Amino acid sequence: MLKEISGGVCAARGFQAAGIRCGVKSKLAEGDGNQPVVSSMKDYLTGKKDLAMILSECDCAAAAVYTMNRVKAAPIYVTMGNLEDGVCRGIIANSGNANACAPLSHEHAERMCSLAASATGLKPTDFVVASTGVIGQELNIAAIERGVPALVKSLSSDGSDAAANAVMTTDTVKKETAVSVNIGGKAVTIGAIAKGSGMIHPNMGTMLCFITTDCAITHELLQDALHEIVPRTFNRVTVDGDTSTNDMCVVLANGMAGNEQIEWRDDDYALFCKALHEVCRRMARAIAADGEGASRLITCTVRSARSEDSAERLAKAVVGSSLVKAAMYGSDANWGRVLCAMGYSKAPFRPEYVDIKFSSIFGEVAVCEKGTGLDFDEELAKKILGQNEVVIDVSLNEGEHSATCWGCDLTYDYVKINGDYRT
Repeated sequence: MLKEISGGVCAARGFQAAGIRCGVKSKLAEGDGNQPVVSSMKDYLTGKKDLAMILSECDCAAAAVYTMNRVKAAPIYVTMGNLEDGVCRGIIANSGNANACAPLSHEHAERMCSLAASATGLKPTDFVVASTGVIGQELNIAAIERGVPALVKSLSSDGSDAAANAVMTTDTVKKETAVSVNIGGKAVTIGAIAKGSGMIHPNMGTMLCFITTDCAITHELLQDALHEIVPRTFNRVTVDGDTSTNDMCVVLANGMAGNEQIEWRDDDYALFCKALHEVCRRMARAIAADGEGASRLITCTVRSARSEDSAERLAKAVVGSSLVKAAMYGSDANWGRVLCAMGYSKAPFRPEYVDIKFSSIFGEVAVCEKGTGLDFDEELAKKILGQNEVVIDVSLNEGEHSATCWGCDLTYDYVKINGDYRT
């Protein structure tokens, strides 16, 4: 049985985290003769945080998935190399700059690992490195160099909140969760933080998601679990149809729960996967709900499909449709846009069998039956669609498979946020 607990990435035994402000977005460079952006511990711990670290007391089995965008940021390639042996100790990440397609990007990504290693007494290859922010501008590595000693000094078992805030960009809320499950008579914990608000159309995971667990599990099975779960959680989120250059989802497992190591696809593995799936599902929903400019979460479930794949393609087409998203913003029960989006998804279904309902905590209204519109109470529908989460329930009446995808509405604020994001 899963139990929700507090603590985020520090809920699992043996993990500490920290988040500080080092001034990544400052234009000051090393040796320019000016005073540093931050010069005291108080300065590092106040203001918009932009540098985070997660560290384990001991070596971890590590697994990761990355963006499928052909244009990948330098931290992706450095992390891929560092995790070749499936072992890791920590994560260092910055917001404010993606370190992608920029001068010295690879050198700066490696430098971040070296700085983390020097400050902790570990090796550069012991670290995952991640960045998020604007693309194409050189990373202010001098600010990170000044900040890393303070970052390591502020590591604590209560540091998940600070780390979660440090990786936010246009996010309006931090994204953090943790659950506990009994595996082999031991309490195993999985915790996570994530960031993601815009440029979200994952083909791997979210923009950044860092997961920690004290479960004892092999690197190979940890990687298998992540590959099984990401397609059914993070890959079912879309905010704006754009897949980032920096997407990364990483899991570190240090084995400190004391359970017998999971080496086979047995009942213990199934329990671990269930808990990991729940953590990833929560993070996926949180990202969709916090889409740039969004006023509500849209959940679309397609039921009784011929296959899970076709159900997913149909549901993702619905939550990704700009017209559906705009209708949800206006609380307009324009169900024809739902059916239209399904029609261009290229997934097989028979329109004349389709039933559609809209629901929320306010109630439920059926709007389409067997591909034909129904008479319904427009005022009731408007109230239902005006809630913080709206569910679009589609029944294909053709099979036994289903899938749920998440998105958000499309508001004027999305254009405002992205119209001058760089400047």
